[in-house]
Amino acid sequence: MAKKQFAQLAKMGVAAAVYVALCYVFAFASYGPIQFRVAEILVLLPYYDKKYCVPLILGTFTANIFMYGLPDMIFGTLATAMVCLVAVAVKNKMAIALAAALVNGVTIGLMLHFLLDEPNPFWFLALSVAAGELAVVLAGALIFSVLEKNNRKFIDIIKY
Repeated sequence: MAKKQFAQLAKMGVAAAVYVALCYVFAFASYGPIQFRVAEILVLLPYYDKKYCVPLILGTFTANIFMYGLPDMIFGTLATAMVCLVAVAVKNKMAIALAAALVNGVTIGLMLHFLLDEPNPFWFLALSVAAGELAVVLAGALIFSVLEKNNRKFIDIIKY
């Protein structure tokens, strides 16, 4: 395996592992009707390189195995895949944050309400998930923008 391919594979593994680790470290806020999933900051990575879609999708799938099981593994992973596609297609961090909030609010809100029998109404679940998602991804966009402006190595590190 070439050195570059190994480096790319390592970055993919690290991105997936960091996503899972952040979900478990902040599990109290990563799951449930009111979510503030810190790991969602990483959905901005495909903005820099589309190759990050794969580790984010795998990371989401893995992080969702132990909480809500199959419904979350399917629908949570589908939501992440949709946000990754937006991040690749739309080269605007604020648009990515809005898309992440909308996609996750609706998808996870529906999953919690209909598949997992969460007693809160759908609109509450969708809004609470969307608000947490928007806050996290906007914070990530701000952090990434500051790092880009002040530290050129940041881009070199995350680029494949």
